[in-house]
Amino acid sequence: MNTIKLDISQAIQAIPGKSVDNLLPEAASALAKVDNATGAGNDFLGWVDLPTRLSEDLINDINATASQLREECEVVVSIGIGGSYLGAKAVIEALSDSFAAYRTDGRDPKVVFAGQNIGEDYMFELMRWLDDKKFGIIVISKSGTTTEPAIAFRLLKEMLERKVGKEAAARRIVAITDAKRGALRQLATEEGYKTFVIDDNVGGRFSVLTPVGLLPIAVAGYDIRALIDGARQMQQATTAASYDQNPALLYAATRNALYRDGKKIEILVNYNPKLHYFGEWWKQLYGESEGKDKKGIFPAAVDNSTDLHSMGQWIQDGERTIFETVVSVEAPEHETLIPTDNDNLDGLNYIAGKRIDQVNKMAELGTRIAHVDGGVPNLRITIPALREQYLGQLIYFFEKACGISGYILDVNPFNQPGVEDYKRNMFALLEKPGYEEATAAIKTRL
Repeated sequence: MNTIKLDISQAIQAIPGKSVDNLLPEAASALAKVDNATGAGNDFLGWVDLPTRLSEDLINDINATASQLREECEVVVSIGIGGSYLGAKAVIEALSDSFAAYRTDGRDPKVVFAGQNIGEDYMFELMRWLDDKKFGIIVISKSGTTTEPAIAFRLLKEMLERKVGKEAAARRIVAITDAKRGALRQLATEEGYKTFVIDDNVGGRFSVLTPVGLLPIAVAGYDIRALIDGARQMQQATTAASYDQNPALLYAATRNALYRDGKKIEILVNYNPKLHYFGEWWKQLYGESEGKDKKGIFPAAVDNSTDLHSMGQWIQDGERTIFETVVSVEAPEHETLIPTDNDNLDGLNYIAGKRIDQVNKMAELGTRIAHVDGGVPNLRITIPALREQYLGQLIYFFEKACGISGYILDVNPFNQPGVEDYKRNMFALLEKPGYEEATAAIKTRL
């Protein structure tokens, strides 16, 4: 079976002694907390066995709903924020033609996103673009009251109902929400929307393999069964309490050994521009899971070779508080050869006849060697190709490693108390009912 692979050989040489080996008892204990649901936040561990729990009935229902939206809509707007947006965006971007946004052949509905920001120009321009198009909506919110997606849904729901009427609009709206309670559940019941459930025991940043991620991915035309199969393969591959049999355990232990040695920043590096949003998803997964109690590795991401011309200098010669995890795609989907030019004014004839990917791989290798020589430990994850199966493996690998790593850090990887602070301030500043005291208090600080 082809699978993703982890190589830490260019990282362990930077760690004193046998730090990674010495971490095995802690890592094994953390793994047991994840698998046996005995650690902090254990009521949010529904994602651990999710790939094998997903039923054929649910997968068929998601695919059937996606087919209906694909038949009726030119565009489907997926409304959500954080984990309700980034997972689907990451997979769709990784699998899509780089210029799909400009395609006019109508082969598949375009999946676009809203509710992930409060940009007024963004919403105005989205609504203007949708004005002459047949569109549908997937709205993702457990409560239905999260500010960013609630604003977007109010606007787009009103627009869709005005265009096609309430009855037709209801057929083009799918709500992914709580099973029984919340404003969105109530509205979906009243209006007759098709619904899917967000399980109580799966947090947003771990939800890409639930209908939250699977429905938009299926609408975009991709094989969610293959995605789930890949995740199932990695679920089975990450149960052993040994480094040689469990890549997620090895990754979690290595990054924590580096952290204890003063490496406070992890940079996720890709050499394929289709993985940009995968880096964004990874940043939320690790940042929101580990950044607590004044602890945690700061997650950053770069797109190389592009960012070698912007961030490369800092990474090579800046403060030595960083390490890199490189995600390398072994095989591109297409082949393009560099031509010969008789005049050779650009001096590129020495690589004429080579594939672009061969040059890219040498850029990757040369950069890794330079960065290791410059004191930047490097881990490398290889993925055979950008296909649904391997993305499913990669998603589950990072999720499992995240839970293990959080417990090694001795934090609760599954809550996010700090996220509520900005919301309280925002509500107070907007004078939301019930926040009168907070409004008065915050105004004294302005």
